[in-house]
Amino acid sequence: MAKRWLSLRHSLAAEATLILGFYATYEVARGLVAGARQPAIQHAQEVLALERALHLFAEPHIQHLARDIPTLLGTLDVAYLTLHLSVSAGLLLWLYRRRPAAFPLVRTTLIIASALSLIGFLAFPTAPPRMAAAGLSDTVSQGAINLNHGLVSSLYNPYAAIPSMHAGYALIVGAALMRYGHRILVRTAGALYPPFVLLVIVATGNHFFFDAATGALVAGASAALALPLTRAKPQAEILTLAAPPAPESRTALKRAA
Repeated sequence: MAKRWLSLRHSLAAEATLILGFYATYEVARGLVAGARQPAIQHAQEVLALERALHLFAEPHIQHLARDIPTLLGTLDVAYLTLHLSVSAGLLLWLYRRRPAAFPLVRTTLIIASALSLIGFLAFPTAPPRMAAAGLSDTVSQGAINLNHGLVSSLYNPYAAIPSMHAGYALIVGAALMRYGHRILVRTAGALYPPFVLLVIVATGNHFFFDAATGALVAGASAALALPLTRAKPQAEILTLAAPPAPESRTALKRAA
């Protein structure tokens, strides 16, 4: 029953209720699984040590370069706060209206990715690099919105850096635009969106490259899990395949034989 439901596109009201309800539950659960500060910072420092050992630690250089370009860092701060949800929601609405056959797969992939990410937040709570003495500053909280105080902090889990679902969602969005976009502009936007989000989350001090890689793994695993769940045959087709041939069909088959 669940597989059949997931494989179909339902009314816009039903889909919106499902997605909004699930996301609200996800955000509450994300906040509830917030780990203790010290283990989360320790995990972030372990990630930092791993990147240094692999000669991949370049996040401070990227932030410094972004800071040297006028208005760029401010733009990336706004992008960090707004694109994650708005672009993902926009993609789902576009697919619902323009590519209805593709909608169930992408919707289910996003749902599974969100569920899997909670496992990562619970099993390996990790602070962002801006809290790990990694040479990166918190550029987002230097503006009008502070991630560490007030109402936003009560809804925000600062120890949910692994996996990076900014990166995971961006990869799902980009892949969907490239796969289902008919115009070159749409497909180009799909190709550019994931690396742009990677720049956003690194330059603002909110994720290591390792965090983004784990988000990409979650996105890929979610797509692999969603694919068989959204391939159910329509009920009418199942009934047609299961029903015996009509008398006329039997006669025609005998003649053909």
